[in-house]
Amino acid sequence: MKNKLPIELLYTGKVRELYRLEPGKLLMVASDRISAFDFILPTPIPEKGKILSQLSVFWFRRLESIIGNHLLIDNFRNFPECLRPFEKELAGRSLVVKEVRKLRIEAVVRGYLAGSGWEEYRRSGTVCGHRLPAGLSLSNRLPEPIFTPATKEEVGEHDRNISFEECAGLVGLEAARQLREKSLALYRTAAAYALERGVIIADTKFEFGYDPTGDLILIDEALTPDSSRFWESARYQPGREQESLDKQYVRNYLLEIKWPKEPPVPELPPEVVAQTREKYLQLYRIITGRSLDDAEKGAEHGQPAH
Repeated sequence: MKNKLPIELLYTGKVRELYRLEPGKLLMVASDRISAFDFILPTPIPEKGKILSQLSVFWFRRLESIIGNHLLIDNFRNFPECLRPFEKELAGRSLVVKEVRKLRIEAVVRGYLAGSGWEEYRRSGTVCGHRLPAGLSLSNRLPEPIFTPATKEEVGEHDRNISFEECAGLVGLEAARQLREKSLALYRTAAAYALERGVIIADTKFEFGYDPTGDLILIDEALTPDSSRFWESARYQPGREQESLDKQYVRNYLLEIKWPKEPPVPELPPEVVAQTREKYLQLYRIITGRSLDDAEKGAEHGQPAH
């Protein structure tokens, strides 16, 4: 893909490519690549890029009363003329977005004790500078959601959990306070909506940037199976690992085969690919109330469209 389009490629990430369309506008393309433990796996997950893009669009619209976002156009029929020959490659997985000044912070919110937060809590009783009550177990709900930022590193580098004070040292105190306030508000609103539909959002990460007017806005993706932990509430049981509807399924497979988290990166077997795709699709159906096919057909007919 990145060698085909007649526009300038600006950036290739673990999952997405960014292209310059015109001043102030970028094309963001979500691939079917999947990463784990900061490595891109060699095996793609079919339709994953479409699921991430369409789910992000859903959340951008639902949460825009809390904070604006970078979405400009999500309907391929409204894309620039020069991209029309690439409908097969771009439709459903591409968005036209605002060009922003990106903050190199992952704004992580945790509502439950899992992942690296659980590992730190077991060692010290804290998570990224937050002292938590004693006696919590794996997957416990926290008394209140907590803001636990991390550095946003380049592809191939490991992101690093940091305290709020370290975050403020990197982006400034006022920006850090805004990140915390908006991230917690986004999480609480999304978590309440998801729980009504039988899904727990255990944690998530957001990314933010400043638009040309200087406003802080939500960018990249929002509340997808790549950026969040989703658990079915009917199966939730504290004290153990939860069955997930997200990328944790792939991480667990890599842990089971005892991959040492260094090259060479293993291929995923067909059954893991199929199950991962189904988990992503299931999550999409639960959250949006429609299938991915319905979403694509709606966009083709201009509903909804920008």
